[in-house]
Formats: sequence, structure tokens, C-alpha cells
Amino acid sequence: MVEIRWHGRGGQGAVTSAKLLAEAAFLSGWKGVTSAPSFGAERRGAPITASTRLDSEPIRIYSQVTSPDIAIVLDDSLLEVGGAATGLKPGATVIVNTTRSAAELGVAGDARVVTADVTGAAQAAGVLVGGNAIVSAAILGSIAKATGVVTMESVESAITHMFNGSAAAKNVEAARIAYECTEGAR
Repeated sequence: MVEIRWHGRGGQGAVTSAKLLAEAAFLSGWKGVTSAPSFGAERRGAPITASTRLDSEPIRIYSQVTSPDIAIVLDDSLLEVGGAATGLKPGATVIVNTTRSAAELGVAGDARVVTADVTGAAQAAGVLVGGNAIVSAAILGSIAKATGVVTMESVESAITHMFNGSAAAKNVEAARIAYECTEGAR
């Protein structure tokens, strides 16, 4: 089983990202997929987490992921204040939306740190709401490149299933750009 923990801020799209990844994983051939948010009375901008699990068999675990194989961080400030790098399994992969290098992020332990300017990818593709880049679909391009748990083809299919028209096209383009700018991938 592959356990994935998402770290984002309210309104940033972590819950949508977790759902999109679960769908892309199913399309990639995973038999068991689950996605679950974890939030309470958070407001826009407050730290939130979500979980995704992938397995070759049906999944009967619905609790939050506490010891992930993969941690996905949509806002690099959450590495310091949101506990995004805590509880990682040995050799875990941490994918961070950032303009900084992996060395600058200072993630302790033996985690493989992968970086991508996913915000820049979303901006370049025109995935904006109120002038703010929305990274929920774009990050899947980085996940595909960094981990191989999903294919870009399944990512694009999941995005076009969730979004319509120009929103789908822009989000697919953002995921492609994020795939290309991902550093530290396998």
C-alpha cells in the first residue's frame, strides 16, 4: 500500500488534489484507492491535511495517514509550521511546491525531496481564481514524474473528468508544465 499525506492551506486545493490523485491512480490500474480530507473549522489560509491511499487490493483503512510514503506540500512554509515533514516512513518522498532548492528546504532524515514551482506552472497555464494560482491539478504532474504511481495520461484523464472546457485544458497544461519543471525526480 502507498500512503500519501497532503499538506496545504484552506482554499488551496489539497482536498481536490487528493481526489484527483485517487481518480488518476484508479485509471492507472490501482484496484484500491481512497481519498479523505481532514479539517475542522479551518478558514481560508489555515493549514489542512488530506490523505490518499493506493493499493493493488481493496482498502479497508479510512483513518488519516500519519506515516506517509509520500508527503505532498502545496505551500513550503508548512514544512516549518505545519508538520509536513514529520512522521515520514524511512526513504519517503516529499514533493514540495516551491521556488527554493531541495537543499534550502532543510528536510531532515533520509527523505528524498522533490521540488517544483507548481504555482508558476499554474500561473503560466492561466489557472487563476481572483488572481491567485490554483495548484490542485498542476501538482499531479509533479507526482507523476517524481513517483510513477500515476501516469501523465491518467492525470490528464482525471483532470478532464473533473473540469470542463477551458478549465480542463488549462489544468492539463498546468500539470504538463509542472511535470517538466519537477527537480529531483527518479
